[in-house]
Amino acid sequence: MRPLLRLVLGVVALFAILAAVAVTLPQQVHVARSVVINAPEGAIFPYLNDLHKTAVWLPWAQRDRDLSVGYSGAEKGEGAHVEWYSEEPSIGAGSMDITKSEAPQRVDYNVDYGGLEGTSYLLVTPSGSGSKVTWGFGYEPGNNLFKRWKGLMLDRLVGTDYQAGLAALKHIVERERAPEDSVTPTPAAPPPAAPAEAAPAEQDVPKQ
Repeated sequence: MRPLLRLVLGVVALFAILAAVAVTLPQQVHVARSVVINAPEGAIFPYLNDLHKTAVWLPWAQRDRDLSVGYSGAEKGEGAHVEWYSEEPSIGAGSMDITKSEAPQRVDYNVDYGGLEGTSYLLVTPSGSGSKVTWGFGYEPGNNLFKRWKGLMLDRLVGTDYQAGLAALKHIVERERAPEDSVTPTPAAPPPAAPAEAAPAEQDVPKQ
């Protein structure tokens, strides 16, 4: 068998194996990361529902301080839209649209991460004296075999970014609340003590 023909048959066999494996891969992929923030739900929700505030802690804003960001649609809540662009190849262009908002616990989004399209959500639930924030991403490769293979890498790729973004959100919210929570009233200083009265001077009594 000629070497070239052998190479072609090998490549065909490899693609056949990859396609056969891809058929068994899931048609839906879910990625989620969580963090506990020392703040009530009401203090966190504005950073999820107002995309002007959301864009501050997004992981891409942390990696590229020159990130170009634009807003349109509603001011906040359902119908709000944000898009970004970076010269950094690992970031590129992307967008988020709020599709549903349930104060103060959940916001749902349609997202496009540089061609990776899916749905996302941010969920806030009580956790001890603070709140647990979960950031999730849903991806549906459907019958596209290439996208199914791509889905295998999302937990690492998207999960890493989500964890970094949640860490930035935690830092921002807790720093914002620090003055309010850490400052304790200073007790009033006691009034100054009254000066001691001088003892009367002894008078010389003339001798008889």
